[in-house]
Amino acid sequence: MQYADLADLSANAPVIVQATVKKAVKVSPERAPNAPIGTERYYVEASTDALIRGRGGIPDVIRYVIDLPLDSRGRAPKIKRQTFIIFAQNGTGSAGNIQLVARDAQILWTPDRDARVRALVREIVRQDAPPTINGIVSAFHVPGTIIGEGETQIFLKTENGQPVSITILSRDGQKKRWAVSLGEIVDEAAKAPVRNSLLWYRLACFLPRDLPFEALEGVSPSNANQARLDYRMVIQDLGNCPRARRADDR
Repeated sequence: MQYADLADLSANAPVIVQATVKKAVKVSPERAPNAPIGTERYYVEASTDALIRGRGGIPDVIRYVIDLPLDSRGRAPKIKRQTFIIFAQNGTGSAGNIQLVARDAQILWTPDRDARVRALVREIVRQDAPPTINGIVSAFHVPGTIIGEGETQIFLKTENGQPVSITILSRDGQKKRWAVSLGEIVDEAAKAPVRNSLLWYRLACFLPRDLPFEALEGVSPSNANQARLDYRMVIQDLGNCPRARRADDR
């Protein structure tokens, strides 16, 4: 799985568990009329091996329902006695009832995936974690006193209202530099995010490819054009956001 796949699941799951399936019982089609075509619904009981994320702990046995995709022969995969990482939220009823956050929110456990998910969770739960990016509020460019110099600032819209901004600096004889600040004050020591980090994911996977027209309202045509060019450089530096999961599973 790609980094963005694990980030999508981890960010949306208040409960993440490593668990081994002990029982997987097929649910009759009559009791699962809303199961997607090409799947079979199973009631699963699993023993908890480790709690990766979740306040208040979790019981030794968890229970959930999953729609397993059928192969070319119309058979569901065998999951009994296999160990998975499960991304979920607490369900209703008895303790240990959970609900998957997506149809494919049960992934086979491997040491590598375990390490990557734990690293993601450590970033997500930090008090200063980068917030979800919802768009761009405004942008402007200020030319410098020397031709070719200047500064572009782009202010982002976030889910929790936390200020986040991108600054692009152009200096004579120097490579153009950009950085991200997570706060009201632009951090002079801020840097561009490292690929496959939570901040990179928030930007590369959710920013629009171009500056929206309304974000440059009131900016002169020449300064607006420079702001667009600087923003495109940021998007190019961030790179694409590859995902392996199907869009309808996210």
